[in-house]
Amino acid sequence: MHTSLTREVIVDAQTIHQRVVQLGQAISRDYADGNLVVIGVLKGSFIFMADLIRAIDIPIRVDFIGVSSYGNTTVSSGEIVLKNAPSLAVRDQDVLLVEDIVDSGLTVQWLRDYFSSQEARSIKVCALIDKAERRTQSVQIDYCGFAIPKGFLVGYGLDFNEEYRHLPAIYHLLPPL
Repeated sequence: MHTSLTREVIVDAQTIHQRVVQLGQAISRDYADGNLVVIGVLKGSFIFMADLIRAIDIPIRVDFIGVSSYGNTTVSSGEIVLKNAPSLAVRDQDVLLVEDIVDSGLTVQWLRDYFSSQEARSIKVCALIDKAERRTQSVQIDYCGFAIPKGFLVGYGLDFNEEYRHLPAIYHLLPPL
């Protein structure tokens, strides 16, 4: 199924690249003496995370976790479901969670609780987008790419019904006229 909805560029590819490099430099500085495990939250973070880990110049280990709260809708159900657990043990490790977007904060809070229960030494969050308009949980984003206040966003890994992830920029997905 292909959806042809109108989209408007919010952050172009060059601006994304520049910001990802800055985030990678900050993470490299902050974890220079650490034992960092970078864990991507699937599926939306995979493009951002691939670029981010190439911008980090310290030794890291990489893993993924799959959770869902959206299904095929644009509104979170509020219930987090673990779909794929990470394979690396994080006990006594510094964990950096890489998220595509933080909106309600429910997933980030759930992930922090999950990795705390796994006895991670520290847990920080790197999000491409902080979208606080739907925030219901107070959560800390330690490394933020962009604060985008509103709109349904796609591109650079972000999807609508599994489409638009491949786009090189971040777009508002606009309703049909």
